[in-house]
Amino acid sequence: MNLRRALILICVAVALALPGSLFASNPVRSDVPASLAKQAKISLDAARATALAKVPGGQVRSEELEKEHGKLIYSFDIEVPGKSGVEEVNVSAITGKVLSTHHESARTEKKEEKKEHHPPSR
Repeated sequence: MNLRRALILICVAVALALPGSLFASNPVRSDVPASLAKQAKISLDAARATALAKVPGGQVRSEELEKEHGKLIYSFDIEVPGKSGVEEVNVSAITGKVLSTHHESARTEKKEEKKEHHPPSR
């Protein structure tokens, strides 16, 4: 391999490895309130690994810890390359078990996101 080609390969490798690189994937949106995290018996990392095991080849796009229907859960939106929408996986923050999985179409996901950012006024 000539020197010029080696330098190009090194530059590309460095660019891909840099945080915030143009080539880096979208950052994960994380919403894990400290007050709820204190109540969790399962770590965020363990719950994320459990969720990713349910969606082979997936990448977490957002994660949150919330109380839903009286249960403390981690909710993960997982993107799968080549597939529209996301897989939502809910994991118990107490037991570490998967509580539910379902696919959200891109359309449903946008509606849900809009609803979360603009709650109805009273």
